[in-house]
Amino acid sequence: MYLATSVVPNVLVTLSRASSSGKLSMSNSYLLGEKILANSDGKDTCIVNVFLLDTEGKGVSQKNVMLVGMDNIKPVSGVSNKDGMVKFTMASDIEGQFEILAVVDGSQLPKKIKVTFRKQ
Repeated sequence: MYLATSVVPNVLVTLSRASSSGKLSMSNSYLLGEKILANSDGKDTCIVNVFLLDTEGKGVSQKNVMLVGMDNIKPVSGVSNKDGMVKFTMASDIEGQFEILAVVDGSQLPKKIKVTFRKQ
């Protein structure tokens, strides 16, 4: 059994068009937990999606994103797609709850998310 939660931004966003300006709005961007509870067996995974948006709520592509917050896992990074999304998959063999932060161009997104790894 998995517990799921999500962080919903203040504005309903359609991610079908990329931003023409390419200018990132840190306050509009957010993290969304697709799966935030997993077994701490080193194989089961948590999934966190990062959405990078401009001031109009359109996706911003080609931005480097790094997730930090798990001591036992090296920071993971990715590049946003045409919709401004980066999907991260994480596994851990250490039990615990971790607060995950996203860093874009050296700046931290204001919103955070927690993932939990537990023994079966």
